[in-house]
Amino acid sequence: MKPNILVSITGNKPHHWQEKLAEIKRRNIKEAALFLELYGKQEKQEIYEALLKSCVKSIPLVHIRHDMAVSELQFLQKYFKTKYFTCHEENFADNNLSHWKGFYNNIYLEMNFDNFVSKKVAVEKIGGFCVDLAHFKCGLENITRDFEYVLDHRYKKYFACNHLNGYNPEKNVDMHTIHSYDDFDYLKLLPNFVLANCIALETFNPIREQVEFKKYLTELLSKKFSH
Repeated sequence: MKPNILVSITGNKPHHWQEKLAEIKRRNIKEAALFLELYGKQEKQEIYEALLKSCVKSIPLVHIRHDMAVSELQFLQKYFKTKYFTCHEENFADNNLSHWKGFYNNIYLEMNFDNFVSKKVAVEKIGGFCVDLAHFKCGLENITRDFEYVLDHRYKKYFACNHLNGYNPEKNVDMHTIHSYDDFDYLKLLPNFVLANCIALETFNPIREQVEFKKYLTELLSKKFSH
């Protein structure tokens, strides 16, 4: 199986997304993932308006914020055919998922990296997991509760999509800025059950570099899928 690895519109500072979208326009890229967690209401609206005017026609995966309205999910699904909306564990607290009623089967859980899983977390209530592959590797090294929660569900059909960034083995942390293909070496050691067909790059690197990562990773992961 050949994975569908998506370049992503990401950002770690105000209007960082504009650089990514400008590059996407220059390269006429039609499909990408979108990470909205760091952007507030006003800037998200700017992003939506820019996307409607862009060459992007498909956004299979969107990492959403806890305060996003269901109308935003409806917009993304209608105009960009979004299938996977990924979120964190805290969205299970105090029935926070209720404001996304109607989308439960399209919501996928990315585990936190804090060695704690609330009893309110129930992946069975939603579409399944979005395994952050570097987080999983970090948890594997220390056998954290987050890691064990995922591992306990390994025989279920809950593994639908991934976030993919780098990994620093010396510090046992994930890396959102990639410096070398070596930062992806950890993927060779992961169990295949966590790997999904839809994989979104979660890096702050420019789109031109993400395109090269995509080529490299498609070959690397295709070999893993074949074994």
